[in-house]
Amino acid sequence: MSDRTPADRFLDAAIGLLRRIRDEEAGSVAAAGTLLADTVEGGGRLFAFGAGHSSLAAQDVVYRAGGLALMNLLTVPGMVGVDVMPATLGSALERVDGLAGVVLEASPLRAGDTLVIISLSGRNALPVEMAMKARELGVKVIGVTSVAYAAQTTSRHSSGTYLKDHCDLVLDSGIAVGDAELTLDSVPAPFAPASTVVTAALLQAVVATAAATLADRGVEPPLLRSGNVDGGHEWNARILQQYGDRIFYQH
Repeated sequence: MSDRTPADRFLDAAIGLLRRIRDEEAGSVAAAGTLLADTVEGGGRLFAFGAGHSSLAAQDVVYRAGGLALMNLLTVPGMVGVDVMPATLGSALERVDGLAGVVLEASPLRAGDTLVIISLSGRNALPVEMAMKARELGVKVIGVTSVAYAAQTTSRHSSGTYLKDHCDLVLDSGIAVGDAELTLDSVPAPFAPASTVVTAALLQAVVATAAATLADRGVEPPLLRSGNVDGGHEWNARILQQYGDRIFYQH
């Protein structure tokens, strides 16, 4: 009988997934980081969107110590987290046709910007339409999704397509359909999701690439520092003022 605990098994599974994206998604990560750097250098703005738990990874790169100050959260009421009541409303809204167009029309997104869309399944109407509509506006789209869903599920968008079909670049998280890494004979359902760990790591790898790429070009990356270290607030005040016209979370 194995003495490996469920915690051991989950952490091993997460480590395996992280190694996979390191090895198999290196080219896509490099391309996505270069696209962010191109956008920053070209005067564009950066946005990230995710619905429900996918929003966690989006929020992780917004107003973040060590992150790019220009990354803004594109929000849709009722979908930013599980604080909406009932929590199931967010899941329902993600399947509503036409909502993405309304959101984008009310957003500051414009041609020359880059939008990161995070959707584990990539099958719901909102992320699919958001990618389609954003590209129509001249916005570059980076999709972060599990490509496996397209082969094992049906699309919930009228076009029959998935998020991955409407992106300039796709980052494949490699998460298995169902997002649960563990099973036990004594537990009736699979459990222990790893998508947040993996997706957040993917995006931080992209941001790290963007920062280094900008530096290699002789451009100071607009990075934020922790407000809990001496001088952090002063540093951030300078960055936020310098790039204030491209930052939307401080107004």
